[in-house]
Amino acid sequence: RPVSAARIAGRYLSHQGGLPPLPVPPLQQTCERYLSALEPIVEETELEHTRQVVAEFARPGGVGERLQTGLERRVRKTENWLSDWWLQTAYLDYRMPVVVHSSPGVVLPRLEFSDRQGQMRYAAKLIAGVLDFKTMIDNETLPVEYLGGQPLCMNQYYQILSSCRIPGTKRDSVVNYALGKRPPTHITVVHNYQFFILDVYNSDGSPLTVDQIYIQLEKIWSSSLQTNKEPVGILTSQHRNTWAKAYNNLIKDKTNKESVRAIQKSIFTVCLDAPMPRASDEMYRSRAAVQMLHGGGSRWNSGNRWFDKTLQFIIGEDGSCGLIYEHAPAEGPPIVSIIDHVVEYTKKPDEVRTPMVPLPMPQKLRFNITPEVKSDIEEAKQNMNIMVHDLDVKVNVFSHFGKNVPKAHKMSPDAFIQIALQLAYYRTYQKCCATYESASLRMFRLGRTETIRSASIASAKFVKAMDDPSKQVQHYSSILKAHRAYTDMAIRGQAIDRHLLGLKLQAIEDLASLPQIFMDTSYAVALHYNLSTSQVLAKTDCVMCFGPVVPDGYGVCYNPMEGHINFAVSAFNSCEDTNAGNMAQSLEKALLDIRSLLEHTPKAKL
Repeated sequence: RPVSAARIAGRYLSHQGGLPPLPVPPLQQTCERYLSALEPIVEETELEHTRQVVAEFARPGGVGERLQTGLERRVRKTENWLSDWWLQTAYLDYRMPVVVHSSPGVVLPRLEFSDRQGQMRYAAKLIAGVLDFKTMIDNETLPVEYLGGQPLCMNQYYQILSSCRIPGTKRDSVVNYALGKRPPTHITVVHNYQFFILDVYNSDGSPLTVDQIYIQLEKIWSSSLQTNKEPVGILTSQHRNTWAKAYNNLIKDKTNKESVRAIQKSIFTVCLDAPMPRASDEMYRSRAAVQMLHGGGSRWNSGNRWFDKTLQFIIGEDGSCGLIYEHAPAEGPPIVSIIDHVVEYTKKPDEVRTPMVPLPMPQKLRFNITPEVKSDIEEAKQNMNIMVHDLDVKVNVFSHFGKNVPKAHKMSPDAFIQIALQLAYYRTYQKCCATYESASLRMFRLGRTETIRSASIASAKFVKAMDDPSKQVQHYSSILKAHRAYTDMAIRGQAIDRHLLGLKLQAIEDLASLPQIFMDTSYAVALHYNLSTSQVLAKTDCVMCFGPVVPDGYGVCYNPMEGHINFAVSAFNSCEDTNAGNMAQSLEKALLDIRSLLEHTPKAKL
């Protein structure tokens, strides 16, 4: 049964209490590592200037030391010196739409529904599977995860369900209703742009069975057949300031306010999607990826969402299946844990049918559409369609090999793929770029992420030598070791990016003006991630996808399986210099070329 915050005081808190706090790395160490991270991506003349700026910042008794002392003081006063700052700067202060620019999507394996009942049946099983996972969260029986023998912070699991982002004119907020006196017992289901409250617990606190949920979904389906309803949900796809104004206007009406609150409070949302335009088998995954990321536009399923909701499962009438999540409360791994659990759950044979107690009709949420709200919806439709046309996503299954090849050479599959990405980018643009790969800081209490900078001095040497016959490609394994070392440094809280951000935010709090190091061109170049990447490992044969983080960049997400690699590449059509399909092809070629290099080079030379 749903439990209140009082219950969370048990096993979960004692585990959390045992985790170490996030450290603040030594100032000198960060400054040195920052300069070497800049070397492959910044021109020498610019770098020379930056060296002087950094030396001034880090000098004994200088401004850097003063800010460092402020951060160290913050460590003693908070559970995690970074987590609140990170939530605000990375997510809640960010004003671009969450759609494409922030929220990742996940494409699950395609399903074959022979009829509409198949869609409802699967949705019912999926809902039951999520509730089964929720029981582990509620009872605190979730197995603690480990990384390199160290227990990880489990806090994010407690933030995913019954939570929602709320728009604000300057800054958003996230509300978690699971922690209230009476945790929610309903989910929201949306079909043909119409939202319903579906109670998923019986009065005795037991979850509804798959059969009961199926009957309720049938009722929802048959009472939302009209396709001419206003897609109120599309408002959530707007620029955050625009949405905040529209939101305040929308909830002036009491009925609307109650409907919005019901969506926000729900445990999660299930979107029953209409079929999308047909695609060839080869193109299917790429089309499913955009369906998960933005719904395909106002003509299709973009109005069949509430994008502020932390967790939305999407089940299409045509068998497309996946989810989208709002990024502020959690990273990919906890989301993937839920997916793996739910996918296994849906494969279980149906249980013996239970005698049916008649259940009340699920409540349809009403919205009063004033002319002003209607005009906001029209504007949101237009902006959504511009975003849809601008996003280019290519999902590929690289079928030549998977984790098996790097492992056979005693190499990390992640490092192998990251070096291939560096090579693919260099071959396309004849230069290296700032590259972001997310690393988990969950070894520490309330830890989120740190940046692995995959573009290194070693990787730059390698990619330049790879296609140059005059240069001998050597020491490939040392590049992989360098990536491995940076990864270890990052997960142990000793990398540079979160520390530099902390110093900058400390400066904003303490000083009248920003130190030169943060005004320097090199700092802007270092944060302009033309490659924004993430490995999201799952047992399920799925792939996560997200948009680029800069207008002339790529978003690359990959899930290496044993014998193949699922990867998604995104770019913006409005940028003439980027092309998702070309980059995906270039990555495939790079993976094959590195494999052949490994196979044809004597071990001693590697």
